[in-house]
Amino acid sequence: MTTIDSYIQTLKVEVAKQDPVILGIAIAVLVVLVTIVLFKLITRGRNTKQAILLVGLCDSGKTLLFSRLVHGKYVSSYTSIKENSGIYDVIGSRNKIAEVVDIPGNDRQRAQFWERYKSQARGVIFIIDSTTFQKEIKEVAEYLYTLLSDKTVNTQFLIACNKQDITMAKSSKVIHQQLEKEMNTLRVTRAAALSSTDGSSSGVFLGKRNKDFEFAHLGKLKVDFADCSAKGSGGEGDPELNMVEEWIGALV
Repeated sequence: MTTIDSYIQTLKVEVAKQDPVILGIAIAVLVVLVTIVLFKLITRGRNTKQAILLVGLCDSGKTLLFSRLVHGKYVSSYTSIKENSGIYDVIGSRNKIAEVVDIPGNDRQRAQFWERYKSQARGVIFIIDSTTFQKEIKEVAEYLYTLLSDKTVNTQFLIACNKQDITMAKSSKVIHQQLEKEMNTLRVTRAAALSSTDGSSSGVFLGKRNKDFEFAHLGKLKVDFADCSAKGSGGEGDPELNMVEEWIGALV
């Protein structure tokens, strides 16, 4: 008979005697055990990744999008030097909420904040300035490629093509096509650079080998595109964020 079995048998005998001290100890032990079991059952099904990360280049409209989602109001654009975080109440649901984190877009800080928050990412919204996309396409592709190549991240991405209220803005369909072409070129360049550095082809390869890059080929990394306008056609009026809000609602 093991020590535990012996203890249980002794406990049964003492409980049978209805000793109040032993009964109190037995009840306390039972409460602790039940609490531990319930805690494990609850935490097992809980997703610890609860944050929606807003990323993108400077002046893409991340902070305004953050303010629209979290505070429901317009704010003048400014360059963030630190992260902003707040709670977003999911549209159409009384009990769904999500933490939204606005990560600075300048190249000196964005990598540092990405490392800090990526483990909490339930989803990532990559904001693009649709009016300046053509001249920023290489930097946009570099940044996005780096995030998608992160081996520790396995979540959904939304490419939010912002500033659709401006006439010269490119649509999400056009941005999707052009970004795939640029990512394809970048993939070749990075693979060649990696091979010349260590003599191997190790590392993350995005997409399917011997095929042109497509976001649809990223496997578990699902990437969606959406047109949006955090500012809105009326300036400080109503934003056009339906596709963004629907994506967040389906995610959480």
